[in-house]
Amino acid sequence: MNERVAAFGERAATEYGLDIEAEEFPEGTKTAQDAATAIDCEVAQIASSIVFMVDTVVVVVTSGANTVDTRKLSALRGVHDARMAEPEEVRKATGYAIGGVPPFCHDEELPVYLDEELTDFETVWAAAGTPEAVFPITPEEIIEDAGAKVVDVTE
Repeated sequence: MNERVAAFGERAATEYGLDIEAEEFPEGTKTAQDAATAIDCEVAQIASSIVFMVDTVVVVVTSGANTVDTRKLSALRGVHDARMAEPEEVRKATGYAIGGVPPFCHDEELPVYLDEELTDFETVWAAAGTPEAVFPITPEEIIEDAGAKVVDVTE
Protein backbone atom coordinates (compact mmCIF):
# COMPACT_ATOMS: atom_id res chain seq x y z
CA MET A 1 0.00 0.00 0.00
CA ASN A 2 1.18 3.50 -0.85
CA GLU A 3 2.70 5.23 2.19
CA ARG A 4 0.39 8.31 1.82
CA VAL A 5 -2.66 6.03 1.74
CA ALA A 6 -1.40 4.10 4.76
CA ALA A 7 -0.75 7.36 6.63
CA PHE A 8 -4.29 8.56 5.87
CA GLY A 9 -5.71 5.23 7.09
CA GLU A 10 -3.70 5.44 10.32
CA ARG A 11 -4.79 9.02 10.92
CA ALA A 12 -8.48 8.16 10.27
CA ALA A 13 -8.18 5.25 12.72
CA THR A 14 -6.52 7.38 15.40
CA GLU A 15 -8.68 10.49 15.05
CA TYR A 16 -12.05 8.94 14.15
CA GLY A 17 -11.85 5.24 14.98
CA LEU A 18 -12.36 4.34 11.32
CA ASP A 19 -11.02 1.23 9.64
CA ILE A 20 -10.32 2.58 6.15
CA GLU A 21 -10.30 -0.10 3.47
CA ALA A 22 -8.70 1.80 0.62
CA GLU A 23 -8.51 0.41 -2.88
CA GLU A 24 -5.64 1.55 -5.07
CA PHE A 25 -5.85 1.83 -8.84
CA PRO A 26 -2.49 2.32 -10.59
CA GLU A 27 -4.30 3.76 -13.62
CA GLY A 28 -5.53 6.55 -11.34
CA THR A 29 -8.85 7.89 -10.13
CA LYS A 30 -8.16 11.59 -10.74
CA THR A 31 -11.60 12.31 -12.20
CA ALA A 32 -14.95 11.16 -10.92
CA GLN A 33 -15.48 9.22 -14.14
CA ASP A 34 -12.07 7.50 -13.76
CA ALA A 35 -12.95 6.52 -10.19
CA ALA A 36 -16.43 5.28 -11.09
CA THR A 37 -15.04 3.19 -13.95
CA ALA A 38 -12.31 1.67 -11.74
CA ILE A 39 -14.72 0.92 -8.87
CA ASP A 40 -17.66 -0.03 -11.10
CA CYS A 41 -20.15 2.33 -9.49
CA GLU A 42 -22.22 5.31 -10.56
CA VAL A 43 -20.34 8.58 -11.11
CA ALA A 44 -22.84 10.15 -8.68
CA GLN A 45 -21.42 7.88 -5.90
CA ILE A 46 -17.98 9.48 -6.13
CA ALA A 47 -17.50 11.90 -3.23
CA SER A 48 -15.08 14.43 -4.70
CA SER A 49 -13.43 16.70 -2.12
CA ILE A 50 -12.86 20.04 -3.83
CA VAL A 51 -11.05 22.87 -2.07
CA PHE A 52 -12.25 26.45 -2.51
CA MET A 53 -10.98 29.83 -1.41
CA VAL A 54 -13.89 31.88 -0.10
CA ASP A 55 -13.59 34.00 3.05
CA THR A 56 -11.47 31.08 4.25
CA VAL A 57 -10.39 27.74 2.79
CA VAL A 58 -13.36 25.34 2.57
CA VAL A 59 -13.84 21.80 1.32
CA VAL A 60 -16.94 20.86 -0.66
CA VAL A 61 -17.52 17.12 -0.90
CA THR A 62 -19.66 16.87 -4.00
CA SER A 63 -21.16 14.09 -6.04
CA GLY A 64 -18.96 13.26 -9.02
CA ALA A 65 -21.99 13.92 -11.22
CA ASN A 66 -22.26 17.52 -10.04
CA THR A 67 -20.39 20.79 -10.42
CA VAL A 68 -20.06 23.25 -7.55
CA ASP A 69 -21.76 26.58 -8.22
CA THR A 70 -19.34 29.17 -6.82
CA ARG A 71 -22.16 31.74 -6.63
CA LYS A 72 -24.12 29.46 -4.28
CA LEU A 73 -20.98 28.76 -2.25
CA SER A 74 -20.25 32.49 -2.03
CA ALA A 75 -23.81 33.19 -0.89
CA LEU A 76 -23.55 30.43 1.72
CA ARG A 77 -20.39 32.05 3.12
CA GLY A 78 -21.71 35.61 2.75
CA VAL A 79 -19.06 36.74 0.28
CA HIS A 80 -18.83 37.38 -3.47
CA ASP A 81 -15.63 35.79 -4.66
CA ALA A 82 -15.41 32.01 -4.21
CA ARG A 83 -12.86 30.29 -6.43
CA MET A 84 -11.25 26.90 -6.69
CA ALA A 85 -8.00 26.72 -4.77
CA GLU A 86 -4.71 26.52 -6.64
CA PRO A 87 -2.75 23.26 -6.28
CA GLU A 88 -0.30 24.76 -3.76
CA GLU A 89 -3.20 26.18 -1.71
CA VAL A 90 -4.87 22.76 -1.67
CA ARG A 91 -1.73 21.01 -0.46
CA LYS A 92 -0.98 23.66 2.18
CA ALA A 93 -4.48 23.56 3.70
CA THR A 94 -5.18 19.84 3.44
CA GLY A 95 -1.81 18.12 3.18
CA TYR A 96 -2.96 16.35 0.01
CA ALA A 97 -2.66 16.91 -3.73
CA ILE A 98 -5.66 17.68 -5.90
CA GLY A 99 -7.43 14.41 -6.71
CA GLY A 100 -6.34 12.80 -3.45
CA VAL A 101 -8.05 15.02 -0.87
CA PRO A 102 -10.17 12.98 1.56
CA PRO A 103 -13.23 14.52 3.24
CA PHE A 104 -11.41 14.75 6.62
CA CYS A 105 -7.93 14.42 8.18
CA HIS A 106 -6.80 17.74 6.72
CA ASP A 107 -3.70 19.56 7.97
CA GLU A 108 -5.83 22.58 8.88
CA GLU A 109 -9.26 22.52 10.52
CA LEU A 110 -11.52 23.44 7.61
CA PRO A 111 -15.24 23.95 7.13
CA VAL A 112 -16.60 21.00 5.13
CA TYR A 113 -19.81 20.99 3.10
CA LEU A 114 -21.48 17.85 1.76
CA ASP A 115 -23.48 17.89 -1.47
CA GLU A 116 -27.00 16.91 -0.45
CA GLU A 117 -27.23 14.50 -3.41
CA LEU A 118 -24.62 12.23 -1.81
CA THR A 119 -27.09 11.49 1.00
CA ASP A 120 -29.18 9.54 -1.55
CA PHE A 121 -26.59 6.74 -1.46
CA GLU A 122 -25.88 4.11 1.17
CA THR A 123 -22.17 4.12 0.28
CA VAL A 124 -20.02 6.65 -1.56
CA TRP A 125 -16.35 6.53 -2.55
CA ALA A 126 -13.89 9.21 -1.44
CA ALA A 127 -10.19 9.84 -2.09
CA ALA A 128 -7.87 8.15 0.37
CA GLY A 129 -4.86 10.46 0.26
CA THR A 130 -3.66 10.04 -3.34
CA PRO A 131 -5.23 10.38 -6.79
CA GLU A 132 -4.93 6.59 -7.15
CA ALA A 133 -6.77 5.50 -3.99
CA VAL A 134 -10.38 5.58 -2.82
CA PHE A 135 -12.34 4.16 0.08
CA PRO A 136 -16.01 3.40 0.74
CA ILE A 137 -17.82 5.43 3.37
CA THR A 138 -21.38 6.35 4.23
CA PRO A 139 -22.50 9.96 3.80
CA GLU A 140 -23.47 9.89 7.49
CA GLU A 141 -19.87 9.06 8.46
CA ILE A 142 -18.63 12.02 6.39
CA ILE A 143 -21.14 14.29 8.12
CA GLU A 144 -20.07 13.03 11.53
CA ASP A 145 -16.31 12.74 11.04
CA ALA A 146 -15.77 15.83 8.90
CA GLY A 147 -18.34 17.88 10.78
CA ALA A 148 -19.84 18.42 7.34
CA LYS A 149 -22.91 20.53 6.77
CA VAL A 150 -25.29 19.16 4.12
CA VAL A 151 -25.95 21.88 1.54
CA ASP A 152 -27.08 22.61 -2.01
CA VAL A 153 -24.15 24.32 -3.68
CA THR A 154 -24.24 22.60 -7.07
CA GLU A 155 -25.32 23.81 -10.49
